[in-house]
Amino acid sequence: RATELEKTLVGQEATLATLSAHLTTHRKAAAAELSRAVQASLIFLDLPKVRFEVAVTPLGSYGGDGADDVEFLIASNPGEAPAPMIRIASGGELSRIMLALKNALADSDDIGTVIYDEIDTGVSGAAAQKIGKKLQEVSRNRQVICVTHLAPVAACGDSHLFIHKDVEEGRTFTKVDLLSDEQRVREIARIVSGEDITETALENAREMLEIAHKS
Repeated sequence: RATELEKTLVGQEATLATLSAHLTTHRKAAAAELSRAVQASLIFLDLPKVRFEVAVTPLGSYGGDGADDVEFLIASNPGEAPAPMIRIASGGELSRIMLALKNALADSDDIGTVIYDEIDTGVSGAAAQKIGKKLQEVSRNRQVICVTHLAPVAACGDSHLFIHKDVEEGRTFTKVDLLSDEQRVREIARIVSGEDITETALENAREMLEIAHKS
């Protein structure tokens, strides 16, 4: 019986090695494709100098996920060697890399709703506008909920929810209001110019919304 089990074990080990090698081949091909897709999104998101790579390296043993270790690497500046993203990416870089990853995987996962909390951390200006456009791309395949304090990002949404806290009878309540079109204009103007909302600020907000929703 021991001899029979030994033969079975040898056969199963050979099958394991074959299947793991097959998985590694496909994983490396997918890693290269994902790297290209994320890199293209990062260029669009105003990170042209950040290099993104998916490293697939042998573990030296077998596990439930095959025989590979997979890690995301980035190089923030030209001439630098890629290093683990988790160690060196800044807040602004992480936000945009995560958005680029979700955009690249949009057709591969079955998640119905994606929530981005402060996805625009550490960015402003043109980069914020591009983040808004990229969020619009992601929202073509799933619902996107985004918490933001930047007007260019807020302007890109299909709907605008205003979150605020009210004190009633000594207790604090968090409330969420769906803004009308005109309320939305005023809120975007407030984000840009503060509490003193001028007619110029309102006009800028309307223009921002118009630009954000051009086909």
